[in-house]
Amino acid sequence: MDFPDPHKPGKGELLVEVKATGVCGTDLHILEDTFHNFPPVVLGHEFAGVVLEVGEGVTMFKPGDRVTTEAPARLCNKCMYCRTGNYNHCSNRSGMGWGENGTFAKYTIIEESMAHMVPDGISFKAGALMEPMACVAHAIEITGIKADDTVAISGPGPNGLLMTQLAKAEGATVIVTGTNMDAERLDMAKKLGADYTINVQEEDAVAKIRELTGGYGADVVFECAGAQSSIDACFDYVRRMGKYTQMAMFGGRKMAIDMDKMVVKEIRMIGVQSQRWTSWDKTVKLLAVGKVQLEPLATHEFGLSEWEKAFETFEKKEGIKVVMYPED
Repeated sequence: MDFPDPHKPGKGELLVEVKATGVCGTDLHILEDTFHNFPPVVLGHEFAGVVLEVGEGVTMFKPGDRVTTEAPARLCNKCMYCRTGNYNHCSNRSGMGWGENGTFAKYTIIEESMAHMVPDGISFKAGALMEPMACVAHAIEITGIKADDTVAISGPGPNGLLMTQLAKAEGATVIVTGTNMDAERLDMAKKLGADYTINVQEEDAVAKIRELTGGYGADVVFECAGAQSSIDACFDYVRRMGKYTQMAMFGGRKMAIDMDKMVVKEIRMIGVQSQRWTSWDKTVKLLAVGKVQLEPLATHEFGLSEWEKAFETFEKKEGIKVVMYPED
């Protein structure tokens, strides 16, 4: 569909020219109708761009600023979650590309309260990956990682590779697991700081992780693959009284969990939903000092008119992250 370009930002809003926008797994779920949305709406919530105009009352940004945005677009600011800073759980919120027109367009409107500066030296291509990085930072934040922890990450996709870097920034020892199809991504994990990588089809990952941890298992596991086999493996990777964090989503598919194993091992299981201000603060600061690299993850680039090819590339798991650019 053709949508009219947004013209004037309203009170507290920014009119932004989109310079780069990323394809997310959620976008695929929406396309496949396995994730509830409110059509017709422009998709897209991972982006970086330039402020063209600011609305009434805006004080933190000006035309020419390089910005990105959080996925939540509008909040009720009244519920318990909003008032406690956990607005990612606001039941009345709408999101970029989810209820509100998103960033798969040349121009978009964002709320000042949801906007963040793209740090100097970070390209628009890398800036488009700040939103998924904030989601991973949120997972790290609510899980809790110590410098003496061994962290196992199942699935070296975009989130897994971001998780690798953020866990290393916390000082942890990081093990990344994948399959034959993940050979290039496992190589990338090593380049981005992983201490160990394991191809589960060539090596007994459970035995290797126990060998590396004195027979105990990983202190923390992050499931980033979104597959039943990965879930099962993570319950074996984690030590007794360890932490299991579910990062991947499943597009409505029902997954099985070995509840007996969770009980017997006293595993603390954590789910992750979106992001909040504290995770964005961490994202901006880590990028500004160069502790996380986003540029290497953006392996495939397309014009926005090639969105079907971009979606297909992402769905086939070719490369790592797909970024699109609006054409003139």
